[in-house]
Amino acid sequence: MSIAMAEEVINEVAAEATQAAAQATGDRLTLNIGENLLDAVLGYLVVFIGLTLLMAVVIAVGKIMTAKAKKSAPAAESAPAPAPAAAAQTAPKKLAPGSAGDVKIYDTDPRDAAMIMAIVAEKLQKPLNELRFVSIKEVK
Repeated sequence: MSIAMAEEVINEVAAEATQAAAQATGDRLTLNIGENLLDAVLGYLVVFIGLTLLMAVVIAVGKIMTAKAKKSAPAAESAPAPAPAAAAQTAPKKLAPGSAGDVKIYDTDPRDAAMIMAIVAEKLQKPLNELRFVSIKEVK
């Protein structure tokens, strides 16, 4: 079989496939420029609207979270700090098994103090209940 014969067979098969596709689609194999432009513009429009909606959702959630943080901050500030003298006058509490005692926290959020204790325990490779923290104070 020569190259010319192979090309002829390929062209015949391509022509038959084109005819079959044209019959199946109702002779709408090609789109004109107007239809192509309309498809492109509609595609861009869908993506733009989707991104705009996503941006609106992110902004709304951010504002909600900021409002919640502002509401909880005054409540935390208005709570009176425990007086050190009053704590000394109370009777000692029973400690939980494995506990090393109370920790005095000065000018530090309890969450931050807990994080610091966990980091120290991790760095020392010791369980937290084997360490004794006397106080934690933020250095400014």
